[in-house]
Amino acid sequence: MFDRYEAGEQAILVHVNFSDEDEREDLEELKMLVSSAGVNAVATITGSRVSPHPKYFVGAGKAEEIAELVKSAQADVIIFNHALSPAQERNLEMLCEARVLDRTTLILDIFAQRARTHEGKLQVELAQLRHMSTRLIRGWTHLERQKGGIGLRGPGETQLETDRRLLRARIKQIQQRLEKVGKQREQGRRARQRAELPTVSLAGYTNAGKSTLFNRITESKVYAADQLFATLDPTLRKIDIEDVGKVILADTVGFIRHLPHDLVAAFKATLTETREAQLLLHVIDCSDERMAENVEQVEVVLDEIGAGDIPFLQVYNKVDQHPDMSPRIERDDQGLPQKVWVSALTGEGLPLLFKAISERLVGDMVNHTLRLPPSEGRLRSRLYQLDCVAGERLDDEGNIVVDIRLDAIAWQRLDKQFDHSLESFIAQCE
Repeated sequence: MFDRYEAGEQAILVHVNFSDEDEREDLEELKMLVSSAGVNAVATITGSRVSPHPKYFVGAGKAEEIAELVKSAQADVIIFNHALSPAQERNLEMLCEARVLDRTTLILDIFAQRARTHEGKLQVELAQLRHMSTRLIRGWTHLERQKGGIGLRGPGETQLETDRRLLRARIKQIQQRLEKVGKQREQGRRARQRAELPTVSLAGYTNAGKSTLFNRITESKVYAADQLFATLDPTLRKIDIEDVGKVILADTVGFIRHLPHDLVAAFKATLTETREAQLLLHVIDCSDERMAENVEQVEVVLDEIGAGDIPFLQVYNKVDQHPDMSPRIERDDQGLPQKVWVSALTGEGLPLLFKAISERLVGDMVNHTLRLPPSEGRLRSRLYQLDCVAGERLDDEGNIVVDIRLDAIAWQRLDKQFDHSLESFIAQCE
């Protein structure tokens, strides 16, 4: 139904500087996005405006300049570093006689190239269809004609109406499939919660080094590359943290400024891993000149997806690129770790990161010694499932004496699961 450009085409990049801070985009980031999409940028046109032009987004003179450059450079596509309205895209395409893409469409195309799993592909298609549903009219000249001819006369539905109806049906179908996938994810999440396994989720700006850090910590081989949005599909692995035990580490999609809302909505199931984590590791590229802006943008997206109140630990990555930086932990006034400097590439500072995660997850830990009679085999088995047994021995009466260590919340949950109060087993040891 839709014509998507093929990777490797010749592109003209258009970037406009606005006086309003909220309207501004980063030209270097656009070049990275274009490179990630596999497009060859042959020229870049920049300009300044107070506000977007209603017809062409840029001024009429600048639009003519773009049209002339497209012909002289024999470009196939024009990529704007901004969000365009359907009318602006249509007007620019008619003037320049070339395909016009805005920032949102470019990001969606990169996501379409990167998606590997069935769920990821469905999520990207849903986001693309929602975005394209407002742009059906611009690529076709015949869409407003009614069907005619033998066998086609009747209600007079236009081609545009037909396409919109088919589009709505496809969107509904994808949403139903994603709901099914979401229920499957929820089952796995509930199973982890029953096992009392805390989740630590990696979050951060795209290309901050999350997947490289994930691979270093878990000894996995998740795809990692020096490009934007190398990771789309969430990956979960178990790791061991000292004084905590088994922990689930989740690698998720990176964020970017002005992340398309359709994309956030489509990736709702994936981002649940971030929203329901006990601790977020906010990975930050300390070698990036826009570090402060990127941190702010990640916090904005975290608020948008409902993860703004989750405790987080800032992980400043790529210290190997700074000779004056060294791995270290920075703490608050209460001595709680707030920032850790590491290098995911070389492994420097990882022991400090594990130490900081342990301190942040431990919270209110409880240490108890329980005296269990032989009839409490079910409770003993549950303690081993929680991986909280530090030691076990038999007393002279044949009872099992178990030393346990787990967090206070897990202890309270465990206490509610059994008929006898666990406090009674503690009292027998005193």
